[in-house]
Amino acid sequence: MNKSPASLPDPISLPNDVAPYKQTTQFTEATVPQGLLKEHATKDGVWGVIHVMEGQLRYIVPGRDVDTVLTPTVEGIIMPTEVHRVEPIGEVSFFVEFHR
Repeated sequence: MNKSPASLPDPISLPNDVAPYKQTTQFTEATVPQGLLKEHATKDGVWGVIHVMEGQLRYIVPGRDVDTVLTPTVEGIIMPTEVHRVEPIGEVSFFVEFHR
């Protein structure tokens, strides 16, 4: 059964003891790297925050049963070593910020 993505924010939040150390360039539906569209994971100790600047981005985390739509007001939190992927929904602009 193929379920529709939820619009509620992910209940996970960044720990207080991590800080940003780098971020990707801004991607669009046309420039998003293929690797982000496939299941992949961050390294041990590395958290990520997906920031959508414009539009909508589907964020899927199979291990936590997360399937949500990110918007400029809803961020996606990536836990260390967590398998996840994204799917653009129409025109979108986003970047990923990494914390440790």
